[in-house]
Amino acid sequence: MGFFTDAYDLFCISLVTKLLGRIYYYRDGAADPGSLPPRVAAAVNGVAFCGTLSGQLFFGWLGDKMGRKRVYGMTLMCMVICSLASGLSFGHTPNSVMATLCFFRFWLGFGIGGDYPLSATIMSEYANKKTRGGFIAAVFAMQGFGILTGGVVTLIVSAAFRSAFPAQADFVWRLILMFGAIPALLTYYWRMKMPETARYTALVAKNAKQAAADMSKVLHMDISAPTPSEAPAAGGGDEASNFGIFSKQFLHRHGLHLLGTATTWFLLDIAFYSQNLFQKDIFTAINWIPKAKTMSALEEVYRIARAQTLIALCGTVPGYWFTVFLIDVIGRFWIQMVGFAMMSVFMLGLAFPYHHWTTPGNHIGFVVMYAFTFFFANFGPNSTTFIVPAEIFPARLRSTCHGISAAAGKAGAIIGSFGFLYAGIGVRNSLFVLAACNVLGLLFTLLVPESKGKSLEELSGENNDDDAPAVAHARTVPV
Repeated sequence: MGFFTDAYDLFCISLVTKLLGRIYYYRDGAADPGSLPPRVAAAVNGVAFCGTLSGQLFFGWLGDKMGRKRVYGMTLMCMVICSLASGLSFGHTPNSVMATLCFFRFWLGFGIGGDYPLSATIMSEYANKKTRGGFIAAVFAMQGFGILTGGVVTLIVSAAFRSAFPAQADFVWRLILMFGAIPALLTYYWRMKMPETARYTALVAKNAKQAAADMSKVLHMDISAPTPSEAPAAGGGDEASNFGIFSKQFLHRHGLHLLGTATTWFLLDIAFYSQNLFQKDIFTAINWIPKAKTMSALEEVYRIARAQTLIALCGTVPGYWFTVFLIDVIGRFWIQMVGFAMMSVFMLGLAFPYHHWTTPGNHIGFVVMYAFTFFFANFGPNSTTFIVPAEIFPARLRSTCHGISAAAGKAGAIIGSFGFLYAGIGVRNSLFVLAACNVLGLLFTLLVPESKGKSLEELSGENNDDDAPAVAHARTVPV
């Protein structure tokens, strides 16, 4: 439910940005009924990603220092408060309302950022090696339902106000943004009831007795803590096995892995988030959604939400669940490679004959191709880049390394949301750039090890001899 809320909060803003422009930047008598100035639009769309990047680094580090559970509740309360505050944005001028909105969206993103490393790490540390990929993917798959729910809520609210209160459009965007607080608030109790992961308690906090007690609660069976003589030496107490993230040992064992997970997530998010945030502009460009001046503000919101809901239903959600059911069969590496390759193919298929797709009567073919890019993003690198960093690093650095990889992804999302807006290169050239990012992602995937069917300790080297590099046998190419 945390990830459901994350996706709802991050992507619902794209549904209401055109409405914000028409309410606060309306120009009476102009051909264009009003739109956000480019800088304001970039800030409103992208500021949450800046907060998310900061939150991923901070909470990822804090999760390794304080424990996963203690930090997990903090992120959720931050999301609840800032979701409500975003809908209560105030000011005497349009710019001051947007500034207030951006302030609260930044801190909303900060809370969302903490959910990435903590959710992935907690799920990976609870799951067994045979079904671990499917369980982590199922957590991430809730992102698809969050995106879908954003569209459905927007459809319901805009339709209700259009029929009952057509002059009260200012309440529409506020209600849509505030709705994100409800699922987060409902989840808080269950997060606080969850015990700390046994791997953190045993390997990082060095409390085997408490770890056994916690697992007894989870599994509803008696588990006794090992005596000191029985305890395994994994992640032992000597300095050589307790290397830090800036040490030569980490660079030797996991440096290329971190480079691989960070760069693939960075390149993927340039494509994935720019596609998501600018769907409404693409749909208008291919004439699937009529020009703004031909309809009311609430009708425009309704049509944008309908289009994005259809894409989510046909491409986004199915892709996530294909990953859930197949990742422990096919493996992370091949799902990511094929996903990047197919995204490149479909984006080039949209870009080369772009004039054909923009002519009347051809938008259905464009939408089908566009939905397939989302399908292979989610049955591909959008899922695997989230899963692998939670599996291949040592327990004491797992949350930090996942946070670094996720933050690299959000840096890509920031480029996707700000960069294309300022580049002014048009939809066709943007698709060519995104296809090139996917090809690079495919190449950097060669640095990421396959983790299917291996325990976390085997992958991280916590059960290995200190002199042996971790996951040497699991590398996909010789490096």
